[in-house]
Amino acid sequence: MSPGMTPDCYRVVFMYSFKNDYSEGAHPQVLDALSRSNLQQLEGYGLDQHSLDVVARIRELVGDPDASVHLISGGTQTNLIAISSFLRPHEACIAPKTGHIAVHEAGAIEATGHKLLTVETSDGKLTTKHIAPLLKEHHFEHMVKPRLVYISNPTELGTIYSHSELETLYHYCQEHRLLLYLDGARLGSAISVDGSGLDFANIYQNSDGFFIGGTKNGALLGEILVLKNHDMAKEYRYLIKQRGALLAKGRILGIQFAELFRDNLYLQLASHANQTAQHMVKELAQKGCQFHINSPTNQIFPILPTLVIEQLSRSFDFYTWQQLTQDQAVIRLVTSWATPMEQVESFIREYQTAMS
Repeated sequence: MSPGMTPDCYRVVFMYSFKNDYSEGAHPQVLDALSRSNLQQLEGYGLDQHSLDVVARIRELVGDPDASVHLISGGTQTNLIAISSFLRPHEACIAPKTGHIAVHEAGAIEATGHKLLTVETSDGKLTTKHIAPLLKEHHFEHMVKPRLVYISNPTELGTIYSHSELETLYHYCQEHRLLLYLDGARLGSAISVDGSGLDFANIYQNSDGFFIGGTKNGALLGEILVLKNHDMAKEYRYLIKQRGALLAKGRILGIQFAELFRDNLYLQLASHANQTAQHMVKELAQKGCQFHINSPTNQIFPILPTLVIEQLSRSFDFYTWQQLTQDQAVIRLVTSWATPMEQVESFIREYQTAMS
């Protein structure tokens, strides 16, 4: 074999992926910051100056100098630590049936001994009308007690809770002595939707706890858990340590988020992900494509003929979300902070070719 030749077993046919928004590594500014600080000797376990600066910045953004802020490696770990620590042994969590903790976290919450009470919704969003029947049903000590409401913003279907919707849900939870916890793995996308009315401050005001996702928005890894409820936040570093999430090299998280929250980069990246997806929605719709759900974020769900899906699959990677009929299915396309518009345009062209 000649030098520079690649064995057949290692050859990969390039397909651009619209499967998720974490296929790329990290934004170049994040990598540069990690490289520049590489040989600095810094305090461990999230007590380095970069991490402390991030905590101060988040407190500024939410408008509370006493907010409890913690940097954690990933979303599933954050959800597990948060929800399991908020609940007493007999208490349960209400979630949409499509919720990440109900579908994609390998039973992590149930494994801590807490039942999930899941609700079927048409758009992935919980409302007071979904919660009220569960509270009426679970009314005495022979059943688990609903205590925490889990939502994600955006949802797994790309839909969002606007500021007014979140406010309504939070007030209902307060009236019924429920905790409201918000999974923000793609929180930047929700905030960046025109007309959402969302910002970090009003999300903080209208939840007991939430996290700001970095893994899916320009970081190599990491999320920021923000707790308003002081009872929930007591001695929280003990809980993070016990669950194996207190990183000795916590600097890795602090340095990344310090860069992402410099000059509004975090929301700029989320806006790019939304804009590329919504450009695809506009162009596909003009060519006659229908959608499973109206999503304003970076997850979209076109309905396509099976033969068209097969043809597109030769050049692009994506998930078939739901088989509707023998000849038609819903696919999920996800754009990221790094998605080139050229790849979006290429998908649109191949769709038009496949449909002709």
